[in-house]
Amino acid sequence: MANRSARSPEAKPASRPERMGPLSVVPVFLSLTGRRAVVAGGTAGAAWKAELLAAAGALVEVHAPAADLSDEMAELLSTGAAAGSLSHRDRIWDAACLKGAAVAVLDCEGEGEGEARAFACAAKAAGVPWNVVDKPAFCQFSFGSVVNRSPVVVGISTDGAAPILGQAIRRRIETLLPPSLSAWGRLAAKLRAEVLERLAPGPQRRAFWERFTDAAFTRRLAAAPEAGLEAAINEAEDAARRLVGELAGSGAPGGRVTLVGAGPGEAELLTLKAVRALQSADVILFDDLVSDEVLELARREAKRLLVGKRGGRESCRQEDINATMVRLAKAGRHVVRLKSGDVSVFGRAGEEIAELTREAIPVELVPGITAASALAASFGVSLTHRDHASELRLVTGHSRHGDLPDSVDWAGLAASRATVVFYMGGRMAGRIAARLMGEGLSGDTPVAVAAHLSRADETRRAGRLQDLEAIVAAIGLDKPILIAVGQVFGQLRAMQEAQPAARLA
Repeated sequence: MANRSARSPEAKPASRPERMGPLSVVPVFLSLTGRRAVVAGGTAGAAWKAELLAAAGALVEVHAPAADLSDEMAELLSTGAAAGSLSHRDRIWDAACLKGAAVAVLDCEGEGEGEARAFACAAKAAGVPWNVVDKPAFCQFSFGSVVNRSPVVVGISTDGAAPILGQAIRRRIETLLPPSLSAWGRLAAKLRAEVLERLAPGPQRRAFWERFTDAAFTRRLAAAPEAGLEAAINEAEDAARRLVGELAGSGAPGGRVTLVGAGPGEAELLTLKAVRALQSADVILFDDLVSDEVLELARREAKRLLVGKRGGRESCRQEDINATMVRLAKAGRHVVRLKSGDVSVFGRAGEEIAELTREAIPVELVPGITAASALAASFGVSLTHRDHASELRLVTGHSRHGDLPDSVDWAGLAASRATVVFYMGGRMAGRIAARLMGEGLSGDTPVAVAAHLSRADETRRAGRLQDLEAIVAAIGLDKPILIAVGQVFGQLRAMQEAQPAARLA
């Protein structure tokens, strides 16, 4: 194999993220505790807005004739009035009622634009932000959809264009944020003053809040009974205070390294833990095969360094990558080593872990979806279909010397009832086929070949082992190739003729 020139990890840093694009609205969170809010109208829609404002601590005045109150508004007023958060004015709104209010909301349902325009003009004259329900043209602000983990509050806006889409987004976010996040938010508020007092700005405070946030998303707190939740939070508080003490006494915090599997390429296939690591990184060392959409999920301030290794191309030496990780971690950085696929499958993670352990640098592994799983999903097959395969073998397609790996039991691969997936074997495709057939495997054995799995430019082909070299050549040797051999792929040609192969979901 020809010698490849080495490049430094510092030689080709990725470009910084672009500046923020245009925003249709600015997300602003307004404190309303103890402030007066006016809701005009007695409809069910007005009741929902009044309840929302009261939940935020506002003193809500509902202006509507008693005869016009909906059942929802009447019920809300009966409970809210007792609590002191809502009051009823048995009359329609006028300009005088808007003076001094923090916000003003009108729901005029099917009425024409006249009342909406009059309300907007009166609120503007009074210097009060206003909203007219379901009439975006007459709104200075909108409410959007809300995910409530107070004091953690997530607001979602579609700028009035698609409220149903906003609700769908809210439902998805609801599944990602544990209910216990409310308790963690309250604990963060309780600890904030102590953190500001005892920890220096910059790396110390950042290290504390990163550890705190990791705990918030990984530790499962009891939801009930309340005593169980209280005990868990007390335990978390004790641990957090100990961490404050440790960081305060240690000066600059030590760095750490997280080895993260980026999956086959599609950003939606990242694990939640991988996304959290990317969003807490100071520096990201990433491979050539990591997609741009995955990198877009990283913290905007993170420095990004390309350290890819590709056959036949100028590549970073593993020793230089190891040294870069050690240097950055010793400088107190959180380093994310971002690898395509899964970090523990043909990613040289073992060498990196050994080096970091020798240097006493904390290291964590975040697994990702390996390419073999992505190939199975793309072709719509099971790699271990019980009618065809009792084993799954993942094999490197070449040795470090650029030849077929001599440590592989080729006779066993040819004789076994297995699905065999070759990684990084594109340039060895012809020799892989010849070796397997030489060991007795039939040239008619089904194969599946794919490149750029899960990406927009994904390419895949199915065929026979005896045609493997031609199949790979048709896809292109300049692409990252995955080769799979086994009877589980026997029906692919018929399936592809009948319907497109299943895509990743």
